[in-house]
Amino acid sequence: MTLEPPLKVTLARNVGTLPREPGLAYEPKFDGHRMLIFRAGDGVVLQARSGRLVTVAFPDLVAAARELPDGTVLDGEVVVWREGRIDFAAVQGRAAATPGRAPGLARRLPASYAAFDVLAAGGADLRPRPYAERRERLVELLADLGPPIQPVPMTTDPHLAATWYETLPGIGVEGLVVKRLDQPYKPGTRAWRKIRHTDTWDAVVVGFTGTQRRPASLVLVLPDDDTPVVSSPLPPALRARAGAALAALAPGEEGTAMAVGLGEVPFRSVPPELTAEVATGTTRHTVTTVLRLKDDTP
Repeated sequence: MTLEPPLKVTLARNVGTLPREPGLAYEPKFDGHRMLIFRAGDGVVLQARSGRLVTVAFPDLVAAARELPDGTVLDGEVVVWREGRIDFAAVQGRAAATPGRAPGLARRLPASYAAFDVLAAGGADLRPRPYAERRERLVELLADLGPPIQPVPMTTDPHLAATWYETLPGIGVEGLVVKRLDQPYKPGTRAWRKIRHTDTWDAVVVGFTGTQRRPASLVLVLPDDDTPVVSSPLPPALRARAGAALAALAPGEEGTAMAVGLGEVPFRSVPPELTAEVATGTTRHTVTTVLRLKDDTP
């Protein structure tokens, strides 16, 4: 059976300590955009985690994916490297590119694809197979391909995993994803585990509610997800700071995004040129709180 978009992806739940029981695999957690690559016939289709098709935004990855065997479906993370570090704002800018701007951005900010699973090969659905088998097949498929599509590093050694956890934040890798070797791919479930150094994230500002000079909340895109979310209400000082930063941006189209406790609310979009440090906490639902705007935004 040929797999076709849209597909649901397997998700990860947060844990506070590094799991160390037998039968585990550890991978670096790249903070980029989750993406599926479908290679079928003469074409390539790219799907974001939400199910949205983003093929036109990444012509460089489309060209690279044409080298994959027919009937391949990969799961992974799109990242952009700048000065030796992962730049989430840059990859969000790539994801939001119009067809006219996409080729130029691909030349200035080339994307890399960190593949961490293969869902289909040769048209066969591999999702029921254990992770260990899927990982072996993934490495075989990509062995002769090379950048920009490569498998993420993986280890079954918890000591090496702990070393990665302590050293990789220097390049913008903030944590690890932990998977059971005997585990099938479970779409739509939090079957994996992830551990991060902090409970804060760098998010890209893609819009606002209220007025541009005195925004009530910011609309954000977080790593690993392309679905905009509305922050909790901004405190007065941060509202003034955000208003000053937003004043330099040209407002775009109106849209709607999910706000906790309110449902879908209208917002005005802005170009993805601001980043914010945010914290995510869970009551019944995940609440995103803006801690500060980042001054080092490209």
